[in-house]
Amino acid sequence: MKTLEIYVSGRVQGVSYRYFTLKKAASLNISGEVKNLVDGRVMIIATGNESDLELFLEELRQGPSQSNVTELRLNEIPLKKYEKFRIVY
Repeated sequence: MKTLEIYVSGRVQGVSYRYFTLKKAASLNISGEVKNLVDGRVMIIATGNESDLELFLEELRQGPSQSNVTELRLNEIPLKKYEKFRIVY
């Protein structure tokens, strides 16, 4: 298990990117949270096993059809345990 802090840039707000992230995380057994940032990016904290996180990152790079992901920045951070994946408003 590991935890990633992920920053997604591009057209990722107002296009259901957080909901997309929530659904993909649930399908891959990933816990954590996603929220919009004031600078237009989306921040994700994701905890899961390495193979599931790799698949999750592939999905995040694609995003929902209305989005246009231009950059994904990620850092491994100390393990954070969550009950489930949630959207932070």
